[in-house]
Amino acid sequence: MLDIIRPGDPAYRSVRHVYTATGSPAAVVRPRSADEVAAALGFARESGGPLAVRSGGHGISSVATNDGGTVIDLSRLDAVEPLQDNLVRIEPGARWGDVAAELSPLGLAISSGDSGDVGVGGLATTGGLGLLGRAHGLTIDRLTSAELVTADGTIRTVDAEHEPELFWAIRGAGANIGVVTSFTFRAARVPVVAHATFQYRVPDVASFLRRWGETVEAAPRTVSAFLYLLGDGVALATVVVTDADAEPALTPFLRVAPLLGRHVQLTPYASVVTATHAPQTGQQRARTHSGLAVHLDEPVAGRIADLVDAGFGQLLQIRSAGGAINDVPPDATAYAHRHQNFSITAVAAPGRTDFDAAFDKLRPALDGLYLSFESTFTPQRLLEAFPPTTRQRLRAVKAAVDPDDLFHQNFPVSAH
Repeated sequence: MLDIIRPGDPAYRSVRHVYTATGSPAAVVRPRSADEVAAALGFARESGGPLAVRSGGHGISSVATNDGGTVIDLSRLDAVEPLQDNLVRIEPGARWGDVAAELSPLGLAISSGDSGDVGVGGLATTGGLGLLGRAHGLTIDRLTSAELVTADGTIRTVDAEHEPELFWAIRGAGANIGVVTSFTFRAARVPVVAHATFQYRVPDVASFLRRWGETVEAAPRTVSAFLYLLGDGVALATVVVTDADAEPALTPFLRVAPLLGRHVQLTPYASVVTATHAPQTGQQRARTHSGLAVHLDEPVAGRIADLVDAGFGQLLQIRSAGGAINDVPPDATAYAHRHQNFSITAVAAPGRTDFDAAFDKLRPALDGLYLSFESTFTPQRLLEAFPPTTRQRLRAVKAAVDPDDLFHQNFPVSAH
């Protein structure tokens, strides 16, 4: 029997919201198996209204809840099962911090973002731009197969040989195609990492960003780096190095700008992405805009500086890409952005009505979009996320497995 939680049930308060938004769904269904996911999809069809699929952890784009519809909450599908040959079977409701903790005693890791509280399912069907990315690629680049429930309730196993078009599509646009109920990844051997944090004084944002970007691009691919502009002329960088001798790779980051502080430690990757399992209550209510950049050159760095001057520098993050991420051909997965070196995300309070106009001044210097960090769902953003050839191919897959557009809440690719 399906576990269905409705308004008025004691558990409803704990499942109605997500990290960045509040919701009032008519029903939250918590399946325990692929068969129950299929039944949950049937329930959603019969009930009508919007459908949201939630992997169980926190996310930025706020699409994992709704008002008056059905939410399929996958948090009870949370198994993490190491297999032979560094393969790992992971269910979508697990959190990435729990995955890291399970794999750490084996000396293994899967790159997965910068927060251990993010759920596996959402990230692993979008991309996975994480702190091991330049060394080991996107999360989707480590995926070898998946179990998928499509809109008609069919349970499918997809990989490079079995339904390869579905396997291609779920690696970057999975939310359009179905509900993945288990993933099999090939983990990387990462016994330990050097985890460094640098706090910089930033008197000139544009020149600082150019130097930091050049340093990241010149670094060996064992280095992945995330930068946070904190406002008040301060920036914080998180740098992870997978090489045993991290000092040569870290030294150039000491020279980017005057240092206010630094800390470096050798540690298991699991300690970098711990999971707190904090409840989701809409506690980070914010709007986000995002885009990809090839370089932090003058056009990009200058416009980011203008964004900071406009008052949107209190929470602005830049993630490194490149390295192993860009080794993958752009047509190998539905995530086609394989030449960019950075992802840029700005966050603003919901009431800042000038945020859109301020970020729009940066967009002409950007090149592509990573879906998970954008909260504005417009046709233009869809064009930025999926280049024309990718979009056409996705629409063919979508027409075959979801002709009624059941999965339409998260950047729908359907032409209609």
